Amino acid sequence: MAVKILSGIIALVLLIGYLTVAVLKLKDMPLAVVTLIGIGMMAWDLWDSLKTKED
Repeated sequence: MAVKILSGIIALVLLIGYLTVAVLKLKDMPLAVVTLIGIGMMAWDLWDSLKTKED
């Protein structure tokens, strides 16, 4: 379980870091909105996968 949490957090941090550079460089509001929605969906999926029990 600890590996699952750690790998999920690392993936989320890497995605945020990667996409933040593009959004800040391009300064495009629709891109920022879509990026935030995508990050939110990833965070929700991470949260949901951590709540389920492992088989």
